[in-house]
Amino acid sequence: MNDYRITVRFPAALRQRLRAAALRGGTRESDLVRGAVARQLAAEDDALTAYERAKKAGLIGAVQGASRDLSTNPAHLDGFGSL
Repeated sequence: MNDYRITVRFPAALRQRLRAAALRGGTRESDLVRGAVARQLAAEDDALTAYERAKKAGLIGAVQGASRDLSTNPAHLDGFGSL
């Protein structure tokens, strides 16, 4: 796994709180920041609808060269679902 370094600027008061939290928890500031970012991104993913997840995964509009009204035009549904 490759690790990447980014630079983030904090207001002085927030940096002090981060430093104090790291000292209290016996951890590094960078570990707290990584954990906070991971939780935020997970919360955003949890809030996605099934449609949004499919779109994000590239599954929406994945059929190229097809009519744009495949699911709504009755002409495309002839024989679908019949025995």
